[in-house]
Amino acid sequence: MFAAMNGERTLTELDFARLMRKDGQLPAELESCFEFPHLVSSREIPADVITMNSQVEILDPLSHRRQQLTICFPRDAEPTLGFISVLSPVGASLLGLSVGATAHWRTPTGELCTAQIAALLFQPEASGDYTT
Repeated sequence: MFAAMNGERTLTELDFARLMRKDGQLPAELESCFEFPHLVSSREIPADVITMNSQVEILDPLSHRRQQLTICFPRDAEPTLGFISVLSPVGASLLGLSVGATAHWRTPTGELCTAQIAALLFQPEASGDYTT
């Protein structure tokens, strides 16, 4: 998977800890995305950064199609309803980015996709939920 962004990735310490495997390593799907993440407490995460369980609106720069997605853990994924696993290429490419950044990922067929983060519609930490 290829993921690039404008700026560095910022993650909450809680999200990062929950994503780590028992052996202290990130899942392979996330290793290239989070090589050097900037970790902050849940109370310090900027309100425009995508965290776990955030709902985001992305914009395809070519088609101008807008799509709402919620970044979730694999057990909660329902792609047809917009709940995208953080371990999917698109989910991994979005986590930790800010509004205005551009995410890049490859589909399972190898197609390169790009989307701009148009809006952060919901972020748990911004609403006072520091533990979800």
